[in-house]
Amino acid sequence: MSSLISKIQACQLQFLEESQVSSSEEARQALQKKYLKQILKELYADLKNVIDPAEKKTAGGLINQFRQELELAFSSDTAVSKVRQSEVFCDPTAIKMQFVRGHIHPLIHFTQKMEEVFINMGFSIVYGPEIEKEENNFEKLNIPLHHPARDMQDTFYIKGSDKLLRSHTSSVQIRTMENAKPPLKIISVGNVYRVDDIDAQHTPMFYQTEGLVVDKGIRFSDLKGVLIQFIKTVFGENIQVRFRPSYYPYTEPSAAVDMSCPICATQGCRTCKQAGWITILGAGMVHPNVFLSVGYDPKEVSGFAFGLGVNRLAMIYYQMAEIRGFYENDISLWASV
Repeated sequence: MSSLISKIQACQLQFLEESQVSSSEEARQALQKKYLKQILKELYADLKNVIDPAEKKTAGGLINQFRQELELAFSSDTAVSKVRQSEVFCDPTAIKMQFVRGHIHPLIHFTQKMEEVFINMGFSIVYGPEIEKEENNFEKLNIPLHHPARDMQDTFYIKGSDKLLRSHTSSVQIRTMENAKPPLKIISVGNVYRVDDIDAQHTPMFYQTEGLVVDKGIRFSDLKGVLIQFIKTVFGENIQVRFRPSYYPYTEPSAAVDMSCPICATQGCRTCKQAGWITILGAGMVHPNVFLSVGYDPKEVSGFAFGLGVNRLAMIYYQMAEIRGFYENDISLWASV
């Protein structure tokens, strides 16, 4: 009997002995690696060195037989393992405690903070479609086709229709007034679109929040009270607020609202462009033509409206230099919220 045939038979006996004492799954896996990947490889290597054809044929047959025995033994192990695994209860919906939770987006976080302030003042939140009728976005807001304000609020139009991507959430106020009678006290929040080039201060899509109050006897002093309370609640009691005369087609009289720079406290810095003040929103008393377009009698009711860009206020709140930072994958900003 040749030495290779004796070695094959010895390996077979050794496998039977080790197989009987290897009961754990880890031990069986180690045994499988040892015999299928090491010992069989050595036996096939030894077979190449056999010169006698008859001996080579016999030894080769024994090695193949041994390989089949090994594969059969370990395949049964795999079947048993699968049965055991199927018997173990597994809930794929269970939350892994080692997960690191993400952070809410800064714009959403800041929007929710603003909503909370207005809700505490008695406002209700309303929503509307981002694809809007042209008349709701312009004509009913006292912005006729020839009005120059359309150039400032140029937006994206839907080809072959009278629809567009809304350039402000004022269209939601129109929809609300058409479907409800005074008194109203609402804010409308959402995405708006304008044909702006992307730079440090502009993007073609941004978040906007607009407010509307309609009732009998509403005055400009009511508007000032709401906005001063809002700004001081969000940015701190030390913030100063001023109102400057301005112009908006849908309000009369109108005002631009500035707040003292929270970074330099009116001393002048890069954030406020050395002015000491930052313009943050526009506001005014609702124009009579807007009331007439929705069926309200401007002699019976009055109201005020205001609008602010959430992105711009969030930039000031988070002390960011560029608006583009909200749309870049810089997780340090998220972690700071």
